[in-house]
Amino acid sequence: MRRSKTNGTIASTEEKIKLAARKVFTEKGFAATRTRDIAEAAGINLALLNYYFRSKQKLFDLIMMENVQLFIEAIKNVLDNERLTLNEKVALFVEGYIEMLKKNPDLPLFILQEIRRHPEKFANQLAAKEIFLKSHFFKQLQAASKGRINPVHIVVSMLGLTIFPFIAGLFLQNITNINQVQFDKMMDERKKLIPKWVDTMIKAG
Repeated sequence: MRRSKTNGTIASTEEKIKLAARKVFTEKGFAATRTRDIAEAAGINLALLNYYFRSKQKLFDLIMMENVQLFIEAIKNVLDNERLTLNEKVALFVEGYIEMLKKNPDLPLFILQEIRRHPEKFANQLAAKEIFLKSHFFKQLQAASKGRINPVHIVVSMLGLTIFPFIAGLFLQNITNINQVQFDKMMDERKKLIPKWVDTMIKAG
């Protein structure tokens, strides 16, 4: 079915707004971003932005959810790839997650808020159970741990080691006297460190 000109215009305007919002949210963060900033970046007036998305919060939630779903889809392909070793999957997961969080610094708090507000709905939206517990990756974890440790512990630790530094990013920068560039460098170092720690946990379990 061909899209009508009107529907095509609507879709085009929505995408233009979302593209501008991604850029502004990334540069300024949620708190410092005004809807007027997004409208200006999109080249439209504020009334038109409000007509399409009603509020900054709704636009932010939509963009963050799209980012999470895109990442999850990419990770699912990695975790279910039977040609990759367990260590390769952990490394790719960690690298992908860290890169996404560097580009979307507000994303960790969004995820935590959604988990707290709508845990079941959020899990279902992401198909989290299928992605982790029913994946080839989880089977590899079970085989590698040989019953010494519940594989869920490994998944939780891997997520915590990857995500928590970004949740506490500003706090960590403050107490360690490092700037954003140095913080990002530390996160890049963790791309190599976390897989080693995970491997140690599996073997020591």
